[in-house]
Amino acid sequence: MGTLREPEQRFDASGLRFSLEVFGTEDLSFDAKRLDVLLTVCGRIDAQGPPAPDRNPFAEVLVMDRSLSMASAGKIGEAKRAAYAAVDALPDGAYLAVVAGNQEASVLFPVAGGLVRVDPAVRHAAKERIRGLTPRGGTRIGRWLRRTEELFATVDADIVRHAALYTDGRNEHESADELGAALEACANRFVCDARGLGEDWDHAELLRITEALHGEAGAVIEVSDLAEDFTALMAKVRRLVTPRVHLGLHLNERFRLGFVRQSRPIAVDLTALARHDGQDVQVPLGSWAEETREYRLSLQVDPEQLDVGVLIRALRVTVLAETADGSREPRSDTLSVKARRLATTDTPAPLPAPLTAEERGYDLSMAMRACAKAFMDKRFDAADRELREALRLARALGATERLRLLESLAVVGADGRPAVDHRKRALIQQLGVESTHTGPVPQDLLRDDAGPTQPGASYPRIVSRVCPACGETTSGLRVKICENCGHRFADAHAAGGPT
Repeated sequence: MGTLREPEQRFDASGLRFSLEVFGTEDLSFDAKRLDVLLTVCGRIDAQGPPAPDRNPFAEVLVMDRSLSMASAGKIGEAKRAAYAAVDALPDGAYLAVVAGNQEASVLFPVAGGLVRVDPAVRHAAKERIRGLTPRGGTRIGRWLRRTEELFATVDADIVRHAALYTDGRNEHESADELGAALEACANRFVCDARGLGEDWDHAELLRITEALHGEAGAVIEVSDLAEDFTALMAKVRRLVTPRVHLGLHLNERFRLGFVRQSRPIAVDLTALARHDGQDVQVPLGSWAEETREYRLSLQVDPEQLDVGVLIRALRVTVLAETADGSREPRSDTLSVKARRLATTDTPAPLPAPLTAEERGYDLSMAMRACAKAFMDKRFDAADRELREALRLARALGATERLRLLESLAVVGADGRPAVDHRKRALIQQLGVESTHTGPVPQDLLRDDAGPTQPGASYPRIVSRVCPACGETTSGLRVKICENCGHRFADAHAAGGPT
């Protein structure tokens, strides 16, 4: 893997420090073909750096749907009010542009194109341009995204680039392949959060966009709520610090990556985004604020390739940040995941609690999404079955908010069992996007102390530390000195604190 520098020398003043913790079990049964772990990644601003609002400015593009359907139900007026609120929420010095989209994509502001730094005069000029927007034409979202990427290309690569997009309809003037090509062209160039207005949009299209561009999809059923939503969205964007973060994986030659997915706070499968270079894999994670996220990694292995009873390093994990020149530098210590094949076919122990909870939460997400998709495809019997399964899982997990949404969609069917209320199309769309909203990482996973009185003690930590001096692995996170070369680890690590 090569020698890494000391952690104190890795981070610039405007970046984040990352700490890692992995949960799972290192013991594999004799015929096990996979190793599953849960990875918690925590980003924190360097205490030596300036406060977050004083860091590099970010770039924001507001993407406004101006298609003809926006003329109904007061939607265009509420969309303008939301855009005004977003512009007012931007700090001085941020970059701004506004794109107006139908089957074409025009730069509404600034008139000269590109992006412009925000100040009071710019805010006034932007709102005047938005005020004159009129609805017409159809919808071609891929073209909106491509125009947005062209605008972001005019600013420095080392600042956060974020787009806020809303639409009230389906992507009717563009094929699925055309949208896919646009998403591929925009991938890892900027983050996009998207909102569906009313009930006539397609939750599957919104999720496709936000999953490819590391954003969050949301439903705004009452269009008058869009202004409040956009104001909150701008506050979230202001907290973003590091523009592009990647998960760096180095796999033992006997293991292969099965899948990688983000579990919390947004559920999304990242497997298709992973880039492989032999045994090295890098997975883009989007932009980061001071926050914690959770990932599920599954490694495939031929058990015949593993010697019985021998503990080996299956995986090394590092967080990387992309710099202005496109290179990627480590922003965390490297942790190792180990595995050992047992001589028995019996499962040595039940899955650790965090992995079990992640699996059940994923099953709930998939049931919710399947219910929404089946309903939109007019497969109503299938939608009813998925609704009942989602209700069962939500009750078992104690997922209060999701359960409330599911119950609001349910009526008593002819057979006396819950069925989807066909009158609530807007809530069905909301169910589709809410299937990805899994909530914050449980606090038990964030404990530094794994002593016997702590809930975290029941979560096996199957990691060890990689020495930054010699690159060798030392067993345990709490050791003070490398077993191989004698390098003394930083005090925070010796004390068991976060990286």
